[in-house]
Amino acid sequence: MTVGDDFTNLTDQFRGELLAHCYRMLGSAEDAEDLVQETYLRAWRAYDDFEGRSSVRTWLYRIATNACLTAIDRRGRRPLPSGLGAPADDVGTPLEEAPGMPWLQPIPDALLAGQRDDPAAVTVSRAGIRLAFVAALQYLSAGQRAVLILRDVLDWSAAEVADVLGTTTTAVNSSLRRARAQLAKALPVEDELAEPAERGRRAILEQFASAFESADATALAELLRQDVVLEMPPVLAWFAGRAAVAAFFASHLLDAPSRFRLVPVMANGQQAFAVYRRDDTVYHAHAVLLPAVTATGIARIVIFLDPGRRCGHQQMAVEQAEAGFLFTAMGLPQDFDAAAVKPVSVRA
Repeated sequence: MTVGDDFTNLTDQFRGELLAHCYRMLGSAEDAEDLVQETYLRAWRAYDDFEGRSSVRTWLYRIATNACLTAIDRRGRRPLPSGLGAPADDVGTPLEEAPGMPWLQPIPDALLAGQRDDPAAVTVSRAGIRLAFVAALQYLSAGQRAVLILRDVLDWSAAEVADVLGTTTTAVNSSLRRARAQLAKALPVEDELAEPAERGRRAILEQFASAFESADATALAELLRQDVVLEMPPVLAWFAGRAAVAAFFASHLLDAPSRFRLVPVMANGQQAFAVYRRDDTVYHAHAVLLPAVTATGIARIVIFLDPGRRCGHQQMAVEQAEAGFLFTAMGLPQDFDAAAVKPVSVRA
């Protein structure tokens, strides 16, 4: 067995969970993939000096975490529009963008599974990647983010975290307290996020997709909670409340049946939709839509718009460079013939 084979056999099994770890830290699937590649490159170069005083897994997490900390210092946080200001009070608000803003991005579940993953590795990789949680992490400093993820998501001891970050257990525990307090302010109350039973969740999602595709704004509104929130990065404006969100859909998106096609996918450990928009006889990749379904209705809809496409009557060009990457990562085409459309069926 060569040194390269030895390195591969020891390290490849951790790739999926390292990708999830970097995603939690950075809020971008594409950036996370870049940092995992950088982690493996650094590890390969340092492999001859690895003395086994820690496990290979801990060693890789140390490299990945420090690479992420450097990246965050350089790039800053990735917010959603709701993290930058108050909701718009008029659905006629101009749909302006923030040029150059590094927005939070979703991560396709397909990226987290690999041929070498065992069930335990898959569980670790998919823990703590819900969009609301990753969005809340963006409110933490880079150091607090690392401590909270390692302690509360990966369940590492304070001593292990201190070893990875090159600090003391006292500093880790202090940072963890501050991180938990800040996260509690940013996350919705857990009871409000309780999902319905599986059959009810699937029914809501199928009704949502059907209403969206048939441009039935009234049916869609009935699925929304009174306090529902709609966000559409890179658009700065966001809307809160059933009346405002329903009015936006009715006036900007749901103006003609069969204009959109929603394909069920999995992202951030939850059911999502890849949205295609029709242009004559072809559907083009347009957005990735993540609805947060609760026992009392849909609480939040985040639509990550595709670059170069147009939204609503504003003919708004968006410049989000990662959406094409997301469709590819989900194994979906950028375009398909309208004649290929089939009824929506939401997976369990």
